Amino acid sequence: MTMLVTGATGTVGRHVVEELLEAGRQVRALTRNPAKAALPEGVEVVAGDLADPRSLGGVFDGVTGVHFINFAGDDYAALPDGAELVALAAKAGVRRATVLGGREDGTLEQALAASDLEWTLLNPVEFMSNTLQWWARSVRTEGVVKEPFGDRLSALVHERDIAAVAAKVLAEGGHGGKAYTLTGPEAITAKEKAAILGSAIGKDVTFVELTADEARAKWAADGMGEQTIAFLIDALGNTPEIGYTVVPTVREITGREARGFAQWASENADAFRE
Repeated sequence: MTMLVTGATGTVGRHVVEELLEAGRQVRALTRNPAKAALPEGVEVVAGDLADPRSLGGVFDGVTGVHFINFAGDDYAALPDGAELVALAAKAGVRRATVLGGREDGTLEQALAASDLEWTLLNPVEFMSNTLQWWARSVRTEGVVKEPFGDRLSALVHERDIAAVAAKVLAEGGHGGKAYTLTGPEAITAKEKAAILGSAIGKDVTFVELTADEARAKWAADGMGEQTIAFLIDALGNTPEIGYTVVPTVREITGREARGFAQWASENADAFRE
């Protein structure tokens, strides 16, 4: 029983591969650059790009379940032709699929809904791993985090828990037509997150709260585009209730309690040290 993992070298994809291996499944990993995949022994690594269905000849052959990402490329652009991807999967005999970041209005999701595949949408809230991208450099060099909206709440989710849900759904089935929100076990503020991180790395991490205008200027100076800045100001300043409401999905599907941010910070502490 072979499972195909797309985005297999990504933050979540690597963990999906590992979770499926631990469950005793054969894994085929799709990546644009197999030479740099560095995936566990026993994984069948194949080249291909979801943005180019012509590159996927034979990729779905012999596959029972597929874990999809719903974006393409380093800029996270929407997939241009979800219908063709689903057609290729269905023709090859794929029976079920999970979609990371599933959007009901996406071409991939629409095509799955119209197909006979057993599909499940996985909608994580804020990834704990985003902390590496946003905070690691300033914490290492200055012991400081500079962000707006320090009291905003987020039910951050561990990337390994996202992967565990995906692997369980793919391996066992029974979740067809479901859309699951995935969160961690607690909602914490950005200021609390900085304090927890400081405890994990053994030094104080100071949270410096920026105004929205100061944040815009900082992010623009960092080279961030206007659209991204506008999105962040809205997302951080007006976090929807779903983003800070803890739900038990991880435990209910995997049988394991969701990992908290303190555990994530401990696991990744070295990345924040000088």
